[in-house]
Amino acid sequence: MPMHPAGRDVGSAAAPSFVLDRRQAVPALIARHQDFLIVTGLAGTSRDIAALTDDGAHTYTMAGAMGGASMIGLGLALARPDKRVLVVTGDGELLMNVGSLATIAVLNPPNLSIVCVDNGHYGETGWQKSHTSLGVDLEQIAIGCGIKHTCTVAAARDIAAGARLLREGNGASFVCLRVKPTEPPAFKRNFDASLQRDRFRAALGGTMSPRG
Repeated sequence: MPMHPAGRDVGSAAAPSFVLDRRQAVPALIARHQDFLIVTGLAGTSRDIAALTDDGAHTYTMAGAMGGASMIGLGLALARPDKRVLVVTGDGELLMNVGSLATIAVLNPPNLSIVCVDNGHYGETGWQKSHTSLGVDLEQIAIGCGIKHTCTVAAARDIAAGARLLREGNGASFVCLRVKPTEPPAFKRNFDASLQRDRFRAALGGTMSPRG
């Protein structure tokens, strides 16, 4: 086993447990989705949110742009401080752009919350294990970047605290939601990019009218 210069074993982090069902845990954690403007990652989280909101106008679900959700959410939160912004992304996508957490921590918009739906796998490319299955802790990375309001939701008893954090923080917040590597809801999303853009702009400009 390779050793850290201080004498600690490298690669000895314990793998976490993934027990929650995302089809139940995501709706329970977010609860009243109409409270947020929502930006999602691609693949599983886009289907989680499209199913939860019935593809509502207050959601911007991504496709084919891995790694972009957290920074789009940051820009939206800075541009619209009057709206509460929620980013819902996956562990694979966040690992691809994990440095975004440092920028979010430095700017620290009080209206931005991030949920990472962590199933420990790359569901879009063949269900290979991701780094989080092998001991990488995304909440600890968020803390190390300087995000002060964080938690990990790994069991049903943790959901209420995570839900409060999404709404009550006075700075950027981060919730790691650990779920089983199972399929997200089977929801057929609308992939008309022009329609998605226009209706989201409408939601930004006035009273939101989500269909969900």
